[in-house]
Amino acid sequence: MVTPPPSGPQPPHGGGPFPPSGQPQAGGGGQPYPYGAAAEPWGRAWGQSYPAWAPAPPVNGLAIAALVLGVLCFLPGIGLVLGIVALAQIRKKGERGKGMAVAGIALSTVGALLMTLALTTGGARDAWDGFRSAASDAGGTFSVAKGECFDSPTDSLEGYAYDVDIVPCDGEHDAEVFANFPMPDADRADGGYPGDDAVAEAADDRCYELSEAYAMDTWALPADVDVYYFTPTRESWRYGDREITCMFGNVDPRAHLTGSLRQDETTLDDDQLAFLEADAILNGAFDGMPETEYVEDDLAGHKEWASQVVDALERQSSALRAHGWGPAVEQAVGDYAEVLDLAREEWEAAHEARDADDFTDHWDAAYRLTDGAKAITAREALGLATEPPTYDDEDTGGGDGGGDGGGDGEEGPGAEV
Repeated sequence: MVTPPPSGPQPPHGGGPFPPSGQPQAGGGGQPYPYGAAAEPWGRAWGQSYPAWAPAPPVNGLAIAALVLGVLCFLPGIGLVLGIVALAQIRKKGERGKGMAVAGIALSTVGALLMTLALTTGGARDAWDGFRSAASDAGGTFSVAKGECFDSPTDSLEGYAYDVDIVPCDGEHDAEVFANFPMPDADRADGGYPGDDAVAEAADDRCYELSEAYAMDTWALPADVDVYYFTPTRESWRYGDREITCMFGNVDPRAHLTGSLRQDETTLDDDQLAFLEADAILNGAFDGMPETEYVEDDLAGHKEWASQVVDALERQSSALRAHGWGPAVEQAVGDYAEVLDLAREEWEAAHEARDADDFTDHWDAAYRLTDGAKAITAREALGLATEPPTYDDEDTGGGDGGGDGGGDGEEGPGAEV
């Protein structure tokens, strides 16, 4: 399910926007708010830039009861049994509350041990106080590290998440984490929850930026992959949760990811890294494209933006020529740098365009140069992806430039975090 995109085309994974001869793809706005009444204190909210909510599954009642009994250290034997039964029901019915059931079992087990200890020693109270203090300091929220892959117990990247199952990235998985960062201004003077809007905006802005550093080759990103994120909830904030977790996921809730999407300094050789770092210069210029739906809506703004693209192409070709390439790729990369010079001339002409149609013609010509045969030859020599990303408007000169001057919408078809 995809909601209508907000206005203003922007590149999804750092790629260049397609020329506006057809209606551009757009995204990145949306309302990435979690659904449901209220998350448990240790729950975390999924977010995504194009929400398509489904009703939240109910929380298992026995899991709640097990947790309450465990926290109160009251009738630990009953809490333990309720937690075990709750896990079985959650697995069978797809309900929420696995984390509560597990916590109830753990607390009830500790409670039973402490109750036994209390019968034989006077140190039971001190042991229990220490355990409660440690649990409080831990905050109760889960986290997933950069580079880890996981499955969602509900097979969905929507709604609330209470825990995840870490799995190897080589096989199928629901998501791959590419960054973690603290909520900006998390240590505000008032210490209060900044609100859903502020949290979602921070995640939306930073996650897309950080995705480009983790998956540097935008051509290699599958078309059905999008950016998602975990955010704190109002309840988890009270327990010290300030972390936003950014991840890749499949926009099809029934599909999965297979293999890692990571392409950075940890996986690339020196030549590949240098090529993609130069490529990122043009990506950054396309991030500054005017936020209007069509060129004619702001021709002056587009012409000013074209001058920024001219500068980016100059710096990109200079970076390519400055690197000491291996003999197997030197010629191919040199030929591509010459093509970038021709594309720069097209953008210079776009900067001087007399009208929107003239601007678009030069934009189209530049795109076909930067994402053309020379780019593919250079990429093939380097062992990088050779299939330019495409969109529905490809026949109008569109397509995701992947940082080489092509076009795209701001983000893929509809994902949130």
